Amino acid sequence: MTLPSTELNAIRDGLNRGEFFVEYLPIVSLGDQSCLGAEALIRWRRPNGVVALPEDFIPLAENTPLSGLITYWLIDTLAIEAGGWLRAHPEAHLSLNVPPEILGRGGLEYAAVKSGLGAFRAQLILEVTERGIPDQLGLMALHSMSSGGIRLALDDVMMSGTNLALIARCHFQIVKLDRLLTAQITPACPHPDWLRSLAGLLMASDLIVVAEGIETETQLQALRAAGVQWGQGYHFSPPLAIREFLAWYARKGKRTTDQQTDPLAPSLRAEASAPEEPSQ
Repeated sequence: MTLPSTELNAIRDGLNRGEFFVEYLPIVSLGDQSCLGAEALIRWRRPNGVVALPEDFIPLAENTPLSGLITYWLIDTLAIEAGGWLRAHPEAHLSLNVPPEILGRGGLEYAAVKSGLGAFRAQLILEVTERGIPDQLGLMALHSMSSGGIRLALDDVMMSGTNLALIARCHFQIVKLDRLLTAQITPACPHPDWLRSLAGLLMASDLIVVAEGIETETQLQALRAAGVQWGQGYHFSPPLAIREFLAWYARKGKRTTDQQTDPLAPSLRAEASAPEEPSQ
């Protein structure tokens, strides 16, 4: 497959050469700071040794065939690396970003079933950005996924005109606040105006809110006081390789017998007993 630019061909070649890898960013309860799960983040180690972050290459791949290839590679990798952890810890969840343009085309569902990751659907959270609401086929796919037990998150929300009707129409159960909002919380400005809008959003819905980019105790305390339930960021942990994340979760994870921290979770023990194994 030849792509229309040197950059896109470099991404394709990087996938073929095994240059991509995954790190896991812990997601914690802001109440007791126990680990509830992780967000899977793609990295690309270029031939020169430089590690490229998603913002360096994902926008280039959007609306090209690579968008699907990267996502399907991620699903396979998560099944191999994190499938055993998900099976052993049915109280935990795993988030992954999904490009809206591949929703409803069948490939996502096929990849999840084929890899074995679909066996853990009640523990998966699919993130779609506020900037990329899918088309009609995508909306139908989101509805089907939600009905099938997968949780949906609206990512990179800036609280500027966030549309509750849109959230309901797309069956989003989780809203992720953009890190730029979190960065506005400082000792000099501990309660920016958007926190009042957030309080209204929380009062008007049963949404779970996740704050991205928490780096200070001031931010943690302000977000917790505003009612934000979950968070992620360097205040808790940087993104970790799978072995490091598993060790971190062993120390910080919420136990299966204490699932009440996750108000969205049904009983997940039945999911953990499913016979499917992730393919190796």
